[in-house]
Amino acid sequence: MRTRVVLDAPSNLGLRPPAPGTVPGCYKLAGALREHRIVQRLGAFEGGVVVPPRYDLGDWQEGDGVFNADAIARYTRTLADRIEGHVRAGEFPVVLGGDCSIQLGATLALRRIGRYGLAALDGSADFRHPGNSDRIGAAGGEELALSTGRGQSGLTDLEGLGPYLRDEDIRLFGMRDDDTDRAEMTALKISHATVGEIRDRGPDDVARAVVQSLEVPVLDGFWVHLDADVLDPSVMPAVDSPDDGGLFPDELATLLRLLIGSRGCVGLNVTIYDPDLDPDGTAGALLTDLVVGAFA
Repeated sequence: MRTRVVLDAPSNLGLRPPAPGTVPGCYKLAGALREHRIVQRLGAFEGGVVVPPRYDLGDWQEGDGVFNADAIARYTRTLADRIEGHVRAGEFPVVLGGDCSIQLGATLALRRIGRYGLAALDGSADFRHPGNSDRIGAAGGEELALSTGRGQSGLTDLEGLGPYLRDEDIRLFGMRDDDTDRAEMTALKISHATVGEIRDRGPDDVARAVVQSLEVPVLDGFWVHLDADVLDPSVMPAVDSPDDGGLFPDELATLLRLLIGSRGCVGLNVTIYDPDLDPDGTAGALLTDLVVGAFA
């Protein structure tokens, strides 16, 4: 069994403020999951914290591109340094976010090493880019596009290594059946399975097929990205954009278990859960249980 290392990446730089004068609370995700003893329950080593820059929109206005872009770029490189070190050492990093822009740290780290895939469990594709939207700004809703080279060069081509992911090396799970990005995903041949498709085929069959497609010689491995909003709001309301029609815990548990159990999986990040929206801690306890259970 590979050594597990829990690493905190409490960045909220990629989300819009939930209200004027406030900051997104997802930076508290790591602390909340630690309160549920995730490190001890995983039998993991302590990886410490990668401290993010201060959240500050400054004088940013719509049309200015990605806000906090310089800060996200710096943070991505720093986080990539830490993840790269763990992966090269043969360890399995479990990265506790944060918003979805922390995925850039993982994909940059793996791009430095070789060619890796991504299995993303997310309620949306996070594929907003200048070619399909005039509302660019929040990297937490754009990280997959940025990872594939779509967007401003200050984020898509760090260290001259962009794109960090190839379209054909991506597998998406959990998009809602009415997601408007489905047509573009299909046109680009980016593999994706909506909630309805997962239920029709069964999460076990879907996950096994994806694992088989990623355990191939052309890839050095793959990373798993878990966004809490892949779950239905009836069980996970504590996210910035809850959207009905999500997965239920048993479905997500099956997908996670098979993905993380693959010999090709090299790490996991967890994002978007906001403890400010979970006053009794129920959703945080569920998320912790799901992550821990995936390694059982």
